[in-house]
Amino acid sequence: MSFDVGLLILRVAVGLFLVAHGAQKLFGSFGGPGLKGFTGWMASMGLKPAAIWGLMGALSEFGGGILLALGLLSPVGPLAIIGAMLMAIGMAHWSKGFWGSKGGYEYPLMLLIVSAVLGLVGPGSYSLDALLGIVLPTTPIFWAGLVIAIIVTAIGLNMHSRQTSNSQQSASSTS
Repeated sequence: MSFDVGLLILRVAVGLFLVAHGAQKLFGSFGGPGLKGFTGWMASMGLKPAAIWGLMGALSEFGGGILLALGLLSPVGPLAIIGAMLMAIGMAHWSKGFWGSKGGYEYPLMLLIVSAVLGLVGPGSYSLDALLGIVLPTTPIFWAGLVIAIIVTAIGLNMHSRQTSNSQQSASSTS
């Protein structure tokens, strides 16, 4: 019982943090850029089509957070969060080092790790999956979803690195 209570507390806390983070990107809540601003940032990072990347990133945080908090359709929510955090780490945080105080990847890595653990162990007894009797094949879905998240991240990071290379070439040719 205490294991399931612990899972509930962790799922709800992390899930709601991600819902709020996604709401910043989707709706402009909590001082966030909204979908238009977030999509513009994705475009500036070289992701095309930016509208799809922006929507996918925002929904991965918002929707993944909702699914995680509710314990619904596990491990889909954790996988969405893992994908979003892989992109965040690779595109925005990696170059700044580990520590979050310097804009590094400490916080998104922690969210990724917690989501991975919750995706592997499942939502526990106090979840909508348990209440509704939803039993997905967690292990194969998790590992297949992780491979997909890694592939999508690699595609996005490749677009970003080409954008960065093009920007650096343009800057050096105008000097």
